[in-house]
Amino acid sequence: MPNPRLTGLGSGVFCTASMFALACLDWLLFGASVIVYGVLFLPVCALTALWVRRADLVTAVVAIPIAFAIGLLPIADSDGGFLGRLTNLVTVLAMHAGWLYGGTLIAGLIVTVRKVRLMSRRAAQRRAAAQAASQAAQSAQAAPQPATRQKSPAQPRRRTA
Repeated sequence: MPNPRLTGLGSGVFCTASMFALACLDWLLFGASVIVYGVLFLPVCALTALWVRRADLVTAVVAIPIAFAIGLLPIADSDGGFLGRLTNLVTVLAMHAGWLYGGTLIAGLIVTVRKVRLMSRRAAQRRAAAQAASQAAQSAQAAPQPATRQKSPAQPRRRTA
């Protein structure tokens, strides 16, 4: 499996573009089935949460609901023009919010596990660095100090002519 690291914006674009393309494919092959769209939404959520950079983990969870709503545009078609399409979009969002909650929950769990692992890894690195520093300080104190040569008071040089 590839290991891309998407930025926050990149993960949002990936999720949104994937869901829109899958919705168009669903519309062509399955006649705009929201169930098929919801099933396809779950792995996209998992991939988005797995592929986002460590610094942008929170953005994956924010981008997922936006991608779900934008992806529904081809599925929520209506003959009533813009307002009819908008009404149908809101209806589909309300009736199939379980898919949205499930995908967001999957992404949230993956992001949380990744964040906890990152925090524990950093804490272990800090502990190792502190332990190495304390061992270095102890070894520096225990090592015999080299004898330093004491300087005699400086006497002026005599000039000889």
